[in-house]
Amino acid sequence: MAKKVKEPSVKEQYKNLDADMKRRVQQHGTESGRRVAKIKGSGPDNPIKVLKRLLSYTFTNKFAAVMLIILIFLSSAAGAVGSFLLTYVITAIANVAAGAPYSELINWIITVACVYVAGVVSTFSYNRLMLFIAQGALKRMRNDMFSNMQRLPLMYFDTHTHGELMSRYTNDVDTLRQMLSQSIPQMISAVVTIVVVLLCMIFMSFTLTLVMLVIMSINVVCIKVIGTESSRQFLKQQVSIGKVNGYVEEMMEGQKVIKVFCHENKARENFKAINEELRISGTRANQLTNMLGPMSNILSYFQYVIVAIVGAVLIMDGSVAALSLYSVASGGNGGLTTEPEDIAMLISFLTLIRSFNQPVQQVTQQFNAIVMGLAGAERIFEIFDTPHEDKGGNITLVYGEGGVEKWSWKKPEEDGSFSYIPLRGDIRFKDVIFGYTQEKIILKDISLYAKPGQKIAFVGATGAGKTTITNLINRFYDIQSGSITYDGLDIKSINKDDLRRSLGIVLQDTHLFTGTVMDNIRYGRLNATDEECISAAKLANADYFISHLPEGYNTMIKGDGANLSQGQRQLLAIARAMVSECPVLILDEATSSIDTRTEKLIEQGMDKLMEGRTVFVIAHRLSTVRNSQAIMVLDHGRIIERGTHDQLIEQKGVYYQLYTGAFELE
Repeated sequence: MAKKVKEPSVKEQYKNLDADMKRRVQQHGTESGRRVAKIKGSGPDNPIKVLKRLLSYTFTNKFAAVMLIILIFLSSAAGAVGSFLLTYVITAIANVAAGAPYSELINWIITVACVYVAGVVSTFSYNRLMLFIAQGALKRMRNDMFSNMQRLPLMYFDTHTHGELMSRYTNDVDTLRQMLSQSIPQMISAVVTIVVVLLCMIFMSFTLTLVMLVIMSINVVCIKVIGTESSRQFLKQQVSIGKVNGYVEEMMEGQKVIKVFCHENKARENFKAINEELRISGTRANQLTNMLGPMSNILSYFQYVIVAIVGAVLIMDGSVAALSLYSVASGGNGGLTTEPEDIAMLISFLTLIRSFNQPVQQVTQQFNAIVMGLAGAERIFEIFDTPHEDKGGNITLVYGEGGVEKWSWKKPEEDGSFSYIPLRGDIRFKDVIFGYTQEKIILKDISLYAKPGQKIAFVGATGAGKTTITNLINRFYDIQSGSITYDGLDIKSINKDDLRRSLGIVLQDTHLFTGTVMDNIRYGRLNATDEECISAAKLANADYFISHLPEGYNTMIKGDGANLSQGQRQLLAIARAMVSECPVLILDEATSSIDTRTEKLIEQGMDKLMEGRTVFVIAHRLSTVRNSQAIMVLDHGRIIERGTHDQLIEQKGVYYQLYTGAFELE
């Protein structure tokens, strides 16, 4: 009989996950964990500085800020003063029972009612005012954040994931909303309430106030100890949530691969193990959090009972140890007695205890929210503080100026005049060295030239540096050494916006925006007419499939063109480049997602498009580069062969081997 093997528990399964799986799981939770650790752990590096900057950004209207503080103070003071005035109401009731007229009681009731009404009006007013202030601040912050993001260099987006940037618009802004509209007002209100209530208590009985504070200190210590451990467990929970979300996202994106290789059971087991980790951390975190409320309530009731007992003893003994300023002010001997006003004072004091405990708990609860909000603000301000992309030189692109009928470069001279250089599309590289980092050089001693109207092709293995060359023409990145000239001008002296306005580009990864088909074609030139957009679509051979869409050129595109095929999306990108009418075109795998038949259909349109234009073509499909005036073969960042198709075939080098071996470059 076979021995039954005990299956490992889910916790043991997680411990036994292979190293690669653990690495990927941890990687998915890294960004979430880092962000939550920043929020839940140490918080912002300089919270005072961040808070000052946030408040100055939020309260741009000083009058509104002063009014807000006054309203919060009135709202907080009203509750404490109202509880204090109950002493006089109770005393008046006792006097009425002893035969005194009702006028004194009515006056005190009206006074207390006015105080509470003023508190309600102040509370409503400051909440409404804070709502407008907070939403206005968030609106300005989102606008400024997006505006700043548009001016950041491309390197910033290469070093920050899209999800991490999106979290600043969603998670961080939401924590700021909660902090500005709820946490800060409640914190200020709670502090004011604590101060006013404490002063009222000291005025009524220093001894009872001391007893209350001793018991309160025990409550605060317990809350701090449990709260600290709870925050630590919540940090673990958030990291686990990041792992679960990341793993689910990976599994959803890879469903085809999972099903092809029958990996469903393994994926399910891995998820159960990660989910178990989340359950454990979540259970511990919520257990501690759920202890805070009941424990705080028990201690507050205990405090209430102890103060009531001590107060009753003082009243019965008539002890002067109470040091009651209220009794002195009322004409007493400074101690508690059995007089009606002193009994009323004890009842009022016990009422104030409840008014004191609640804001103390609020301060504790809102502290974490404020730390989270400040951490979010720091991440948002990081975008504000990131240096904007340098727009480059002062040479601009103009049309019809300086006697030049078409586009020209407007170059300022030392004497204040301007010279105009016709835009021809002459681009030259000389001894260019470039690396995304100083440690890893991508391009090494690249020298090439493209005369106006020439078609230059780049071929080579993946990672050889083909796309990097075109990125340098756009000045998405700046070179380490060497020079790149455009019509004889160093591109560093040309304003980047004008430089890029002269370049049309079809990227390897096609991106379409939410809008109509016409809007996406017009993205290449915003002032293009409908007729020009349709003409560009016909040249790109996109008109046929567009006319068969439900609403033709007015068909809405959503989800980056999810309702179109990859080839159709690329045809629209080509049409967008065609309508731009730029003198220089960059085609980065422009036909990689188009079948051979469609590619041949648009060749004529592409030839018309490239007439009189300088064209840089990156292609794995070598049949598309045969008619290029020059073909550059790159390998590990160097140009190892150059020439026309026929010349390279005659050399029987790398290009010959690629062309004769396969038409697709692996």
